Amino acid sequence: MTGGAGLPDVPEVRVVGLPHLTSGFDLVERLDLGTHLKVHGPLAPIGGERLAALAERIALRGRGGAGFPFARKLRAVADSAIRRGVRPVVVVNGSEDEPACRKDTVLLNRAPHLVLDGALLAAEALGARALVVGVTRESTQRSMEHALAERGLSQRRGAPLRARVQRNPVRMVTGESSALIRSADGGPPKPPGRKVRASEAGVGGAPTLLSNAETFAQLAVAARTGADRYRATGLPDEPGTVLLTLSGAVARPLVLEVPSGVPLSYVLQLAGAPPLLQGVLTGGYHGRWLDAPTAHEAVVARAALDAVGGALGAGAVLPLGRDTCPLGEALLVARWLAGESAGQCGPCHRGLPAAARGLEDVLQGGGPTALEALRQVTRAVKRRGACQHPDGSAAFIESALTAFTDDLAAHVLGGGCGRPVRAVLPLQAVREGASGSGGDAGPSGQRLAVDWTLCQGHGLCADIVPELIRLGPDGYPSTAEVSVPRHAQSRAVRAVRRCPALALRLEEDPAGPTGAAGRSVLPVLPARPPGRGRHALGGGPD
Repeated sequence: MTGGAGLPDVPEVRVVGLPHLTSGFDLVERLDLGTHLKVHGPLAPIGGERLAALAERIALRGRGGAGFPFARKLRAVADSAIRRGVRPVVVVNGSEDEPACRKDTVLLNRAPHLVLDGALLAAEALGARALVVGVTRESTQRSMEHALAERGLSQRRGAPLRARVQRNPVRMVTGESSALIRSADGGPPKPPGRKVRASEAGVGGAPTLLSNAETFAQLAVAARTGADRYRATGLPDEPGTVLLTLSGAVARPLVLEVPSGVPLSYVLQLAGAPPLLQGVLTGGYHGRWLDAPTAHEAVVARAALDAVGGALGAGAVLPLGRDTCPLGEALLVARWLAGESAGQCGPCHRGLPAAARGLEDVLQGGGPTALEALRQVTRAVKRRGACQHPDGSAAFIESALTAFTDDLAAHVLGGGCGRPVRAVLPLQAVREGASGSGGDAGPSGQRLAVDWTLCQGHGLCADIVPELIRLGPDGYPSTAEVSVPRHAQSRAVRAVRRCPALALRLEEDPAGPTGAAGRSVLPVLPARPPGRGRHALGGGPD
């Protein structure tokens, strides 16, 4: 069974029926340009309106989660470009940063030219001036840079189409469209917090067509086969194939290409899921849980999954067996989602840690009062964030409460479900950094400690680092020491510096990493018993 350590960049790939996106995968590990053309054949340019009409005929929607109609997006960018007299930009979003998703990573690593085919079709049709491929993993960066070089595409001045790869850190919010656009303009890879349509003003302020890797690959397949042949596979209202990533309680993680309409139970069987399930998470960590009976009857299609309370989303499918606590598994993911906050808005920075703590209270026997408090928090964070991360994270928790009602009742009304938490759902232990030098996740080698002889219960620390410090009923921190992950280091320093009573300090964490790779990058003092000394970094403003 797979578990919380994460998935490989390129898991095993299998196909049900005839391959479309995965054609040639049985021949080579990676289709270079020559092999790609032998497998798929040449591709002629298509005019803008013809390309939009093709996308409409095959009912092509974005395969990154939102499912927005591609033809509408294409026309919106064209209209904006014509109205403003500005050449647009095309962006391929390959920032697949969920620990349970690998389908786009597989395409970028093994079939990069199929993705580029679709992106270049759109760029040609729009008269685009630039193509940006957003990635987060070193393997995808190498593959796409090599693919661009094979086609003679570069950042060279004067080129009809300037193309480049944009590498960002592996963070959940990095793959959000506005965060990718912001980073392509040289800013931080975080959502800007203002709602501006990319079709109006994206990269460099130009109208921007942004879609994920699978969407462009599907467009390239349809452009070669024609709409009628493409529609011969799958459901009439959702033709074609779907790429899925299967992990969780499976014999081995898989990326699977299937025609739409295939029974979900068959897909789970192929991946070696247990015959008796508690439930299935569909769509990834911003997706929805299905209980076992519903999952058994469901089929793989966007509308069909929506109709039964599931989600196609980012194409991740994660079954849970009966040997683990499903709400405990959900809590591990909720904590990870809280840690993925960009820290820019209250619903994300404060609301998601509060939601994770609320779910923990429910599991620890907080009773109906804790459950109601959790429901209030999840309702409060939705539709108020700078991006969709708070909404998706809250919906994930709400869906778990709905799908596992028996387990919920056991925790709320009794002594718990009696199952251990086996950490079946994959989570990233350490993120990659944008430079490939280690990232900003995992333990930092520091801990944040409270000096009880000085603490006066101001509570400012809980506002600055809510995922680390929680106030108890008396208004004081509920724990004396807590390990600091790398992504929270700067805010931990700020909490120390701003403590009015000088009661916080950063210390070496005896349980933290050792060796050069794990040494702290911030100044710390050796651990001392409570009450001796003041604090580590002084009390002035940061």
